[in-house]
Amino acid sequence: MPAGDEGPLQRSDGNSMRSATNTKRNLVTAALVAPAAAWLAVFLVLPFMAMLVFAFGERAPEGGYQAAFTFTQFANLPTRAAAFWNTLLLAPAGALLCLLIAYPVAYYLAVKADPRYRLILVSLVVVPFWTSLLVRTYAWMYILGSRGIPNLLSMIGIEDVRMLNTPGAVLLGIVYGYLPLMIMPIYVSLEKLDRRLLEASADLGGKPVSTFFGVTLPLSLPGVMTGVALVTILLLGEYLIPQLLGGGKVFFLGNALVDLFLQSRNWPFGSAIAVTLVAVVVVVLMVAMRVAWKVAGTRQVDLV
Repeated sequence: MPAGDEGPLQRSDGNSMRSATNTKRNLVTAALVAPAAAWLAVFLVLPFMAMLVFAFGERAPEGGYQAAFTFTQFANLPTRAAAFWNTLLLAPAGALLCLLIAYPVAYYLAVKADPRYRLILVSLVVVPFWTSLLVRTYAWMYILGSRGIPNLLSMIGIEDVRMLNTPGAVLLGIVYGYLPLMIMPIYVSLEKLDRRLLEASADLGGKPVSTFFGVTLPLSLPGVMTGVALVTILLLGEYLIPQLLGGGKVFFLGNALVDLFLQSRNWPFGSAIAVTLVAVVVVVLMVAMRVAWKVAGTRQVDLV
């Protein structure tokens, strides 16, 4: 047989070996993915399916769920319009405020900070996560309460300042609680920035402002979109901050869900609100991914 000319038997053996290798690789991949897939199926997919079934049911006379197939719960969604409005208004507003504060901080950490102290500074950003959000929110309740900033203002003649139980207090708590989640994705995006691009822009006569808007900002947009999507999605289900700093006057959908499931025991209506909230989160994520891919071109963009 001429050199390089494989016979049918040799080709068959080669195909068999490749097939066995691919099968082994697939089995290893399946074994590695199986625990995570099982976790998601049990703790994410199945509860969501149960919630979807409840959403089309009716409230039992004693509370809870009664089997039925009706769209009544979805038709009653306008009765919680205030919770929807507060959530859809304050969640993006909180994410925007986080972005406006987080970007300069992340830029300083990634570009301007001394590399010798950068790790320490980044650690300081993460340190607040070591304390419970509940404790930190209670601290803000004292700061914004009558014995905090309003009391100090009254000492200098500014009376009747009300800060607690307002949308502003909720926004302040949101920014304080979620700011690290906005800083870190932007920091990671800026840290990967090729400094030679900034030098090239300067060599070509670009001013710092034009370099920032022409080079730095576009290249950091994937991190910006990741942070905005992450914070917005988490805020859509926020419960603790509106409950404590809003004082029952600034309701989010998370507060409405707690009321419906634990107090009113109207599980079908609560499930309908939860399903609608999940749909809103999916839409937000899809829009964010589309915008990120559009502004980032062919660069890889990860939002989750």
